[in-house]
Amino acid sequence: MDIFVCIKQVPSTNKVQVDEKTGVLIRDGVASKMNPYDLFALETALRLREEHGGRVVVGTMGPPQAQAVVREAYWMGADEGYVFSDRRLGGADVLATSYTLSQAIRSVGDFDLILCGKQTTDGDTAQVGPAIAEHMGIPHAAWASKVSVDGAGVRVEQQLQDVVETAWLPFPCLVTVEQDIYTPRLPSLLKRRAVKDKPVDMRGLDAFLDTDPSHYGLTGSPTQVERIFPPQSDVEHETWEGDGSAGRLHELLKKWKFV
Repeated sequence: MDIFVCIKQVPSTNKVQVDEKTGVLIRDGVASKMNPYDLFALETALRLREEHGGRVVVGTMGPPQAQAVVREAYWMGADEGYVFSDRRLGGADVLATSYTLSQAIRSVGDFDLILCGKQTTDGDTAQVGPAIAEHMGIPHAAWASKVSVDGAGVRVEQQLQDVVETAWLPFPCLVTVEQDIYTPRLPSLLKRRAVKDKPVDMRGLDAFLDTDPSHYGLTGSPTQVERIFPPQSDVEHETWEGDGSAGRLHELLKKWKFV
């Protein structure tokens, strides 16, 4: 069973600057980590491999430093890893991102199952996974809290708003998973030492079947950001010292009608 897991490197802080001209996050110099939701997808893939054999391949679209999250996936047990990095891919919206990833996955090979986290912490659209499946013309299910192999496909339980729905999808298919599906394993120190020299395959637009740059990045994005800016903070604070702090706090709470 061959499984591809989409992962992403995201900022590890919410204090990220924005390019006012392009509306794109400025990631240079910002501490990053693997998107937390992708850890659940990776854990799901590793457990399915343990039960049914096969391989787990991870891939991410991003700058060269995104190799760090691929290596983290190696430490957890992934077999192969790819970074799809090309300046012509930058600034993509949901449509262009999902199309890029569909082309990227096809450039690697054929997979029975594609797994994604339900969303990313820097975008929060929860649309890229299903959109990849639409571009690839394969069935998909979102918000899965359980995934199990059933014959020539997978059976999933989907957490909808008021009900849990069960669906069966034939291979190949794509599933996005919820964060309560499994507890992600910790990276293994022994595995980390064993894979320290394991290569990460870097690929650009020229490796795709469709190499038309107008289909990718900003030029391939029908969504145009008119204006984006960091939220304004109007929090005020005071520092009190001395023995009268409790009394001052009480008077302040009375003024605000909290007491």
